[in-house]
Parts: sequence; structure tokens; C-alpha cells
Amino acid sequence: MESQESQNAATAGAVAKPRLAPRSVEGAAKPWLIAIVVVAVVALALGSSFTSRYNNLVQLREAVKSNWSEVDVNIQRRADLIPNLVATVKGFAKQERTVIGEVTAARAALGGARSPQDTMAANNQLDGALSHLLMIVENYPDLKSNRNFLALQDELTGTENRIAISRRQYNLSIQAYDAAIQTFPNNIVAHFAAMPYNNAYFRTNPANRAAPPTVKF
Repeated sequence: MESQESQNAATAGAVAKPRLAPRSVEGAAKPWLIAIVVVAVVALALGSSFTSRYNNLVQLREAVKSNWSEVDVNIQRRADLIPNLVATVKGFAKQERTVIGEVTAARAALGGARSPQDTMAANNQLDGALSHLLMIVENYPDLKSNRNFLALQDELTGTENRIAISRRQYNLSIQAYDAAIQTFPNNIVAHFAAMPYNNAYFRTNPANRAAPPTVKF
């Protein structure tokens, strides 16, 4: 009898023992939500990097344009001196029509330039014409000693120096831009931003480098 009562009590205790509730999953992060957050963070990082690199490339490209403007101003400054130079030379050496014509034609080509490449070509042509003219001047002592001619020669020399300095800065800015767009991942940014390689370096004529225009007294 006692055994039966004990068994009943044990059964009752077992029935009375509460069952454990299943673990709630409502507070756990859903895998798809985590994936969305990760993708958003990565996209934000990539977008920020793209924007930063794009802005840097734009600055380098604008530096090229700015430096070219400085070159163009100096070239134009020299071109503005040519009419007075030609008029002065004509006063002493009218017979040198060929050389004078070369200088005049080179200046006209410079005035008709519509692109940096055209301007560079015309400037090199003018370099050669002026170099030839200065060689001819050696045959005219009165012209060499003329005060107006000497003043023009001095201005030309100063302008030549400014052209050389600005040309060097322009070439360096192109070099910096080209180097930047060829490095990874800038090359990817440059591709999508349509920023091509720039090969418009200002190269002088080899003959002019060998015998640059000089002023002799």
C-alpha cells in the first residue's frame, strides 16, 4: 500500500513538473539582415574611396589645364613682341625678306592655333624662325646696337625664360596625372570616370634645343 502511494506521489510530481519553454528566437539577428548591413557598409566604403580618388584625379587634371594656361600666356606674350621686332629689323635689313617672312608666318600660325598641340607646333616653328633671325642680325652691327632692338631682345630673353619654366611645370603636371591614373585602384576610377592617359607633353624641337635663341652683344 505504501509502495502504491509512493508511486502515485512520484507520478503526480512528474506531472506537476513544468515543461521548459522553447528558446525564443525573436531577439536573434536574422542572417539576411546581417548580410544587408554588411553589404551597405562595404558599398559605403567603396563609394567613399571612389569619390576621394575621383576628386584627387580631377585636381590633377585641372592642374594640367592651369599650367597650360600659364604656358599659353607666356607664348602669347612673346608673340606680341614679334611685330615690333620685325619692324625694327626691316628698318636695317629689308633685304632679309626670307627670314622676316619665316618669323611672320610662324607668328601667324601661332595666332591660328586652336589646340595645345597646334600651339606647341607653332611655337616650335617660331623658335626656329627667331633663331635664324638672330643669326642674321650678326651681320648688321647698326641693328645690333640699336636701342629699340636691344630692348626688344631683352624682353624676348625674359619671355623665353618664362616659357621654359612654365613648360617644365606643365610637363610635370601631366607626368603626375598620368602616373596617378595608372596606379591601382586609381586606374579603375579613371576608366569609369572617362579620364584617359594624357600624352600632350610640350616637346621642343631638337634643333631648337641644340641651338636655342640667344642674345649676343
